[in-house]
Amino acid sequence: MAFASYRDFINTLESAGELVRVSTPVATELEITEWADREMKRPGGGKALLFEQPTVNGRVSPFPVAINTLGSWRRMALSMGAASVETVAAELGSLMKAKPPTSFRETLRLLGTAMDLRHAKPKLVARGACKEVVHLFPESPRRSEPWPDAPGLAARSGSEPTLADLPILKCWPLDGGRFITLPCVVTRDPDTGERNVGMYRIQIYDGATTGMHWQLQKVAARHGRRYYETGERMPVSVFLGGDPMFPFAATTPLPDGLDEFLLAGYLRKQSVELVKCETNDLEVPANADFVIEGYVDPSEPLRLEGPFGDHTGFYTLPEPYPVFHVTCVTHRRDAIYPATIVGIPPMEDFYIGGASVKLFLPIFKMNFPEIVDIALPAEGVFHNLVFVSIRKSYPMQAYKIMHGLWGMGQMMFSKYIVVVDDDVDVQDTRAVLFRLCANTDPQRDTLLTRGPSDVLDHATSEVGVGSKMGIDATRKIAGEGFKRPWPPVIRMSPEIQSRITRMMSGRAADK
Repeated sequence: MAFASYRDFINTLESAGELVRVSTPVATELEITEWADREMKRPGGGKALLFEQPTVNGRVSPFPVAINTLGSWRRMALSMGAASVETVAAELGSLMKAKPPTSFRETLRLLGTAMDLRHAKPKLVARGACKEVVHLFPESPRRSEPWPDAPGLAARSGSEPTLADLPILKCWPLDGGRFITLPCVVTRDPDTGERNVGMYRIQIYDGATTGMHWQLQKVAARHGRRYYETGERMPVSVFLGGDPMFPFAATTPLPDGLDEFLLAGYLRKQSVELVKCETNDLEVPANADFVIEGYVDPSEPLRLEGPFGDHTGFYTLPEPYPVFHVTCVTHRRDAIYPATIVGIPPMEDFYIGGASVKLFLPIFKMNFPEIVDIALPAEGVFHNLVFVSIRKSYPMQAYKIMHGLWGMGQMMFSKYIVVVDDDVDVQDTRAVLFRLCANTDPQRDTLLTRGPSDVLDHATSEVGVGSKMGIDATRKIAGEGFKRPWPPVIRMSPEIQSRITRMMSGRAADK
């Protein structure tokens, strides 16, 4: 299901009973975070929130703030226009099974082909609602004609445009400032022309400059390194809102070179319409709510970005990152500002990340057919902890899975991988911990290795480099150093279970 705008998605959530409107003024400084944090930690992720009068430094913003819009399994399904995320995953898996791949590289090619066959590639259009209002910053040439009756170039009469007019959150008390927390960042490979859409937090330095926190291993950082090598100014555009599949696609672990707009078009069942930006040659969705255009100058020194209360549950300390200079801001007349917060789990990002795992599980299974299910528990803050269940048929198979997963894209950041048998529900953390404690000998069943780590991980001795642990919590078989019989799990017979169920039901009926 394609949403014409972010407001269209908000209205759908409200019709489904998944939205709470907050009509009283609430400050973008810390107060929205506290309100949203309490809601996110309610059973099942609580409700989406629409703050109709967010205040910025005491002044009510003309733009409502929406938060926690993807923070439940039901809202994730609604964003995809499906009964469940599993339904969408099964559909994608069936498309790919039409021609089984013989390698991981072929799997990635087939993934792009499957999505392209279902829906046309993104297409360029002349105009879009994201340009209903255009705010050009000083010395920025205008590319297109203004919309009829556009309100003008400045948010307030007589003032120059500034990022301060947006209801950008200061999330946590020790944050280094305000942060855009749900941005879709568009960059392009200067060598191949391939586009990438990623999600990297953006710290506001002043009305026209921000930090650009693309981490070491991210695709946009690779693009940036090429511009730093050539010395050319790097065009960057950031958009917010539009179809909810845009931010979801930006967070998925797609391989480098596979267009996120292709995935978004597949999920929304309609190709993404793109428009050229006003001050650079990048393209953004025509129905986005906000677009922030600009550039990174390789000749400019890096600048400290942070601290930031991060998804790890701790503050990320200041580190040097590129400076993003804003040349233009455009938006819809009825724009809604989308935001999220991260911190001690569970938070909204648990459902976003979990939906990615569900969606790409068929892809994992095509390369590792023994995999039954994968879970990223909320306590693992995305990729720190991974549970995998497998159908085990030969010795050391659990270790094959560990090494295989560590070699697949962002799974390289997984600090702990626990492998269990196929009769364990990995979505049930208690069940996994039971097998972890019962089925392992620490020295025999633990693997320690080293590799790339998340740069946001404060526990590693070096930034971006750390160790990993794999734990084989499966039943041990011949060839794995276990020479005793493996005992069965205690279970009651199905006949007795059924008999007692009938007896208990009869007693309840008598009462």
